[in-house]
Amino acid sequence: MDDTIEAGDGMTTRTAGTARRIAIAAVAAALTTVLTTGCEGDDKGGKDGRDGKDDARKASAAPSPGTAAPSAPAEPTPAEPTPAEPTPADSAPSSGRTLTKAELAKAALVTGDVPDFVVSPMQGGEVTGTEQADKQECRPLAAMINGAPEPAAAATVFRTLVDASEEGKETQTVVTEILTSHANGSAAGVLRALRTAVEACAGGFTTHGGEGPSTYSAVKRLPAPRAGDDAFAYQVTGAVGAAKVPLVFHVVRRGASVATFYAANFVDARTPEVPASLLTEQAAKLP
Repeated sequence: MDDTIEAGDGMTTRTAGTARRIAIAAVAAALTTVLTTGCEGDDKGGKDGRDGKDDARKASAAPSPGTAAPSAPAEPTPAEPTPAEPTPADSAPSSGRTLTKAELAKAALVTGDVPDFVVSPMQGGEVTGTEQADKQECRPLAAMINGAPEPAAAATVFRTLVDASEEGKETQTVVTEILTSHANGSAAGVLRALRTAVEACAGGFTTHGGEGPSTYSAVKRLPAPRAGDDAFAYQVTGAVGAAKVPLVFHVVRRGASVATFYAANFVDARTPEVPASLLTEQAAKLP
């Protein structure tokens, strides 16, 4: 239990095969509760955790996080532009306006924007987590896990994106989008804070809140696609019992808006894929 992410909220762990049948519930629950249940299943089902997995299969009626399709085995992380040198995509300048919730909803990705992806509002998306990092420098990472990027957003909408071309596969890609708008230039601060936190918290961190502590064993930067005015990607590693669970976040800013895409791999320890086309298309739709 020392290397386990824990949380409450009544969510239920899923096997990979159920990912294609569900939409992701509240962001914090999606990243924390499912892992707690997995840990509980491990305690109840013995060291091999088989009984816990059987319980998860039986609970297929409740909403739960899906599993992103794993990519090829993780490779050494290539160098990324420094925070002072973001890599904007070639596009018209942003309006810079702080969008309302209605405007964010209009600008959010919809089915048909990205080939094969079906997009829907995320079930329970208005509910965010309450985890607090034990280290101040890791607070931006905990905030993102909660589904509430810092600095605080003026408006937020959530979407679930499912790759319909992978229907029937055990590792169907399911990605969650958190689309936020920020006032007074604070959108740039979201990515700046994440860059700093990823470096400062590389050795891992713990959080408290909900029904118990959560432990994340490692944090690392990932290659980010060329999109928007700035883009950044990173991985936080948690666990279900003895199994490592990588949680991947891709963040892109355009003007005063920030789009965060995350995916988790509950099948093995490989880094899950977040298609670059999701980031580039979403950035292109933001005014």
